[in-house]
Amino acid sequence: MTHLQANCKTREGANHPDRNAQFEHINATVKAFQGAGQPVISVDTKKKELVGDFKNGGRELRPKGQPAPVRVHDFAIPELGKAVPYGIYDVSTNAGFVNVGISADAGEFSVASIRHWWHEIGAARYPDAKQMLINADCGGSNGARLRLWKRELQVLADDLGIEITVCHVPPGTSKWNKIEHRLFSFITQNWRGKPPVSYMVIVQLIASTTTDTGLTVACRLDESDYAKGIKVTDSEMAALNIQPDDFHGEWNYTIAPRRPDG
Repeated sequence: MTHLQANCKTREGANHPDRNAQFEHINATVKAFQGAGQPVISVDTKKKELVGDFKNGGRELRPKGQPAPVRVHDFAIPELGKAVPYGIYDVSTNAGFVNVGISADAGEFSVASIRHWWHEIGAARYPDAKQMLINADCGGSNGARLRLWKRELQVLADDLGIEITVCHVPPGTSKWNKIEHRLFSFITQNWRGKPPVSYMVIVQLIASTTTDTGLTVACRLDESDYAKGIKVTDSEMAALNIQPDDFHGEWNYTIAPRRPDG
């Protein structure tokens, strides 16, 4: 007997032979950083949202027979555009930070979001930090192959004077990045059924997210214009003070501050 059924996302693609070993490496590195009192953050870009009176999945309590009116078609409103929420989840303190961009989701924007987190929250929380660990996906604006991501991280390391270590989750396993199930899933639950009518509403909905386990979320609007298609030259890459790890150096690497004349 057959039934009407929706598609079910279950296939992640081929597994890398070192997938489990990479997760073991990540877990060991996280424990080492936490044991030393150094910051450990999980980062990623949440799904982009059209800004305006568009339908948002889920249900919200409202007077009977008075659902929120929204547009029939999901066509972007040019003067409003899209919101690009980039998240930083502090693994040790169960605290989230979201930088909501209004332009491109590029490597420059990703690192700028981490910079905002550090200056607004991280520096005060970790005043003695000499290192920072970042867990990220293998793709997107913080992808393991993205030159702009690495160049901007070098600039950040230079500015902050701390080493930045990056461990990428293996390809096809982005849902296991901690930020997905410890931050983004709860943000999605919190703003279910609420149309994202403006950037300010989006910021407020994200910032109001909490959980019984103590999750708190800070959120800000980033009105800077980040360009797409920025090219990083071979000479710029050669100037990076980057040290690949012995185990899958393409996934695991440390960027140390350069000398002022470097």
